[in-house]
Amino acid sequence: MLFGLDGVELGLIITFTSLFIGIMSGFPVAFAIGGAGTLAFGILAVLDTSGYLIHAAVDQRSDVYLALVNDGVAREAISLFRYPDLPTIDGPLFEGGWEQALNRKISFVVNRMNERVFAGQSIETLLAVLMFVLMGVTLERSKIAEDLLTTMARVFGPLPGGLAVSVVIVGAFLAASTGIVGATVVTMGLLSLPTMLRNGYSPELATGVIAASGTLGQIIPPSIVIVLLGSLAGDLYAAAQENRASMLGCRDALTYLGKPAALSTGVLFKAALLPGIFLAFLYGLYAFLYAMWKPHNAPPIPALESSSGHGEGGRHSLTWFLFAPVLIIGVAIGMNMVGFSGSQSTFVSSTVELGERPELRTNVSEQCQVAMIEKHGQDMWDESVIMRAELEALKAEAGDVSTDRTAEEVAALTLAKIDNAPPLGTGLAMILTLVALTFTIAFGVAPRENKLPLIIGSLGVLSAILVDVYFIKAGALPGGSWAKLAVPFLLIAYGMMKSGKRLGQNEMLRVVFPPLVLIVAVLGSILGGITNPTPAAALGAAGAIMLAAYRKLKDENASGKFILQASFALLVMLLIGVNFDLRTGIENISWQSWIAIVVAQFAYLVAFAGLIFACITLLRTAVLTPVVRETAKVTSMVFAILIGSQMLNLVIISFGGEDYIQDFLKSFDDEWKVFLIVMIVLFFLGFVLDFLEIIYIVIPIVGPVIYGGSYDPKWVTILIAINLQTSFLTPPFGFALFYLRGVAPPSVTTGHIYRGVVPFVLIQVVALAILWAFPAIVTIVPNLLGN
Repeated sequence: MLFGLDGVELGLIITFTSLFIGIMSGFPVAFAIGGAGTLAFGILAVLDTSGYLIHAAVDQRSDVYLALVNDGVAREAISLFRYPDLPTIDGPLFEGGWEQALNRKISFVVNRMNERVFAGQSIETLLAVLMFVLMGVTLERSKIAEDLLTTMARVFGPLPGGLAVSVVIVGAFLAASTGIVGATVVTMGLLSLPTMLRNGYSPELATGVIAASGTLGQIIPPSIVIVLLGSLAGDLYAAAQENRASMLGCRDALTYLGKPAALSTGVLFKAALLPGIFLAFLYGLYAFLYAMWKPHNAPPIPALESSSGHGEGGRHSLTWFLFAPVLIIGVAIGMNMVGFSGSQSTFVSSTVELGERPELRTNVSEQCQVAMIEKHGQDMWDESVIMRAELEALKAEAGDVSTDRTAEEVAALTLAKIDNAPPLGTGLAMILTLVALTFTIAFGVAPRENKLPLIIGSLGVLSAILVDVYFIKAGALPGGSWAKLAVPFLLIAYGMMKSGKRLGQNEMLRVVFPPLVLIVAVLGSILGGITNPTPAAALGAAGAIMLAAYRKLKDENASGKFILQASFALLVMLLIGVNFDLRTGIENISWQSWIAIVVAQFAYLVAFAGLIFACITLLRTAVLTPVVRETAKVTSMVFAILIGSQMLNLVIISFGGEDYIQDFLKSFDDEWKVFLIVMIVLFFLGFVLDFLEIIYIVIPIVGPVIYGGSYDPKWVTILIAINLQTSFLTPPFGFALFYLRGVAPPSVTTGHIYRGVVPFVLIQVVALAILWAFPAIVTIVPNLLGN
């Protein structure tokens, strides 16, 4: 053996050395990764042919190995790391020669490219990357960050560390609307760094808070990191759990887990929401505490002139901007808790199940039974056994597990559901809550203006509740329901029109409201389970284009009414799609559905025309061309790195490097030690590798181990995502540091940036420790909203 090292160990050293040399060479990363794989394979082929690479493999025909197998040890669990005294057989690194390995590698590359890049199941998820990048670049070009920073500085500037806190808030806001780290860091560096330095902020705090806040787009949804991780983690988790179930003697993962081994990008978005907000809170808290500790390094600034104040004092602001909205939201939640509002679904299945289905399958092998009891507990197993016996008895008595309900039984059960349904539907309750919040804030903004429109709108809210409770039953046709609500909604529309004008007078709301609506539309459609991330990303991209076009038209003092009409048409189309059956291929279509189909088609044409008009406007104002160019550049980089990383991964697989690393991790008895080792390795790799390289090179290697245990895959993935976020911050190769260095004034040195970012890297480590200790922070939102 060369240098006393096993051939696989040398292969890993040569491969990763080639990778680091390729990345440091200055070539584009995507080509450097693929080139590193080709270079490493060539070196290994030469050394293997020369006889320098000798691999000591376990002798599977030895008595010791066979004895372990006979004792019930799974073959996958037997390795030299766990059993170092096993007999070995020396052989070449490439079994069958490097030529056979090359042929196999080429076929693997073709298959892997087809699965993950061109025609596989994950391609639809990867399309969301393109849409989210387009959405982010468009919003960045529309100068939304500039307006947000100016407005937030006016609000928080007079507080200790207020400018730093405002940068964190804007960073979180941009993360949810753009998600592009480079654009966010550069924009905030150009706009806020000179202001912070001019007002006496220390260069370390100013640069640290800008760099850290700019990376929030890596974790706060919609995050490209979450999309890319989701496309990998779902496959890794499913395959790892199937392998785990097989090792434990179970038929499949569904049998062992009691639920499907599935993990989607939408679920990860839900899981990332609270940790992302929590991390932003820690950044802001640090900035505030630092300002209290060293006020001379983060002094408050005088309140800037603003024409948006209402001049009613702090008590008025607290009442109408805090207490009243909290009261409205509390009443809405209370109505749901007491059963006054809720789902009014009247669906009744045409078949009836004889007995309740057990949560676990009990017709399993003895080995699988032991494993399932260890995982789920004896009580759940005993309960499932009893339920299975009762079900079998009912089956024997009835002759079948399920029977068909008669039309009379379905009608009776439907009538019972109608009678027991909550008086107020969930959808209407949410709409009326948002309307009430709008009226409340509108009064807070302009309390001295005519109150009659707000009173009329509030009467519309109350009348809508009364009409829905007393005149609309659950299961009623949507056409008739909307007709009965026509008068209340006209009152609400009048109040909303007047409220919108008042809200537009407030500078902060005028700046925050449009992108906030876009964020709510995109994330709400995903978190609410209405659609998956790809259509939501398309909606976000279209909304960003229309928002940018409206901004350009206003800068030219031109009318943006057509953009507003197109946005309203899009809202109408969505509402009709949710409330009516728009299928034209079914046999019986009611006249109400035909009207809805016609209106939806007309709304679609108006929305599409508005989108075309917005694109023409951006093209005319020289915005669309750079947006498309930047989107193509970022998306091409992501997919090129994906292709190059697959080539490097297959080199590692060709000589057994992947199995070697996985065997090393599996040799630890404690699952938390394995995950801790992986997290530490990922953290230090972030010093030299970008998050894309880590996702596509490292995660596929360690994924089968960390996703094959008992930890919640959502929790595992979010901790990895936050860990990867440090790759943008950790010196010396953090990309956010390079972005900021490029726009910082000469007075700010690289040392200032490095020292300033260290506390925020430590904050991320602390956040990881807190999420490790309290997994509910990650899992509570998916559990409440459903997986």
